[in-house]
Amino acid sequence: MNLKYWLIGIAFLGLNQAALATDLKTITAQQQLSKQERVFDAVIEAVHQSTMSSQIVGRVVEINYDVDDFVPKGSVILRFRDTEQGARLDQAKAGLGEAQARRKEADDEYQRVKGIYARKLVAQSELDKAAAGQKAARARLDAAQAKLAEAKEQLEQTVIKAPFSGYVTQRHVEIGETVGVGQPLMSGFSYEHLRATVQIPQAFVDSVRHHGQARVVLKDDQSVDAESLRVFPYADEQSHSFRVRVNLPQADYGVYPGMFVKVAFVTGDVERLLIPVDSVVKRSELSGAYVVAGDGRVSLRQLRLGRRIGDKMEVLAGLTAGEKVAIEPVAAGIELKQQR
Repeated sequence: MNLKYWLIGIAFLGLNQAALATDLKTITAQQQLSKQERVFDAVIEAVHQSTMSSQIVGRVVEINYDVDDFVPKGSVILRFRDTEQGARLDQAKAGLGEAQARRKEADDEYQRVKGIYARKLVAQSELDKAAAGQKAARARLDAAQAKLAEAKEQLEQTVIKAPFSGYVTQRHVEIGETVGVGQPLMSGFSYEHLRATVQIPQAFVDSVRHHGQARVVLKDDQSVDAESLRVFPYADEQSHSFRVRVNLPQADYGVYPGMFVKVAFVTGDVERLLIPVDSVVKRSELSGAYVVAGDGRVSLRQLRLGRRIGDKMEVLAGLTAGEKVAIEPVAAGIELKQQR
């Protein structure tokens, strides 16, 4: 009799555990369509990078920035001695004043001769001569204005300003040095706009062009979607690979030009077995999830995981489609202890 009641108690205990297990919130593991990607190594580059060169022959008298200095856009980087350019500007201004006076004199002369000609007091040749003098005065005025503009530009070229905000990477000249036209002065780049440059095999270039989607994998497996792609229209003669520029949205990602990153290009669609990220549990170096069987029994299943896709995690092995996974690992762990 005692044995009978003991067996009934065990049966009720099992039913009670199964009932508790059915209270767990679960999700059915299913195959879901997601983007297929191919990952390649890439190098970070600055979109805005340049070397300022001299447009005149001159002597450097002022340098305001050096390597690793931050330069705001429009700031004066260096100056040349501008005595000669200033004198040319003054001369051009004087020449313009003279040309304007000559122009006024010629206009007045033309109007005077025109009035006399209207009264039949001078010959046609006198009117033609006054008109020619007026045209010559206009031409001299145009030339003087062009000379003034040239003198202003030459004076402006004695002051080198930053075309964009960025950091100085190299200084090529010293104070007191005389430089020639085209000689490098200072190099720099901007952190505001970055891109990743990657070489992809020719077998993938068509799918990369077709989908036009990629993400740059940064440190700590964080990634950012590309703002745009630029696929070069020709392959390298040695490696037969195509160069692709992956532009990043403007932000601070903690990466710098010259650093290695990885770029994942979308090349198609593929079915993956996905489960919620929150359902994954970590035990030392192992990963797993609590699986709830049809009879309500809970087990901790070791899984081999792929990459994270949004709020889902790819399962490569250890789980099959149709099995139920607990989405509250803490509650599932308590239930497993009670069943044991």
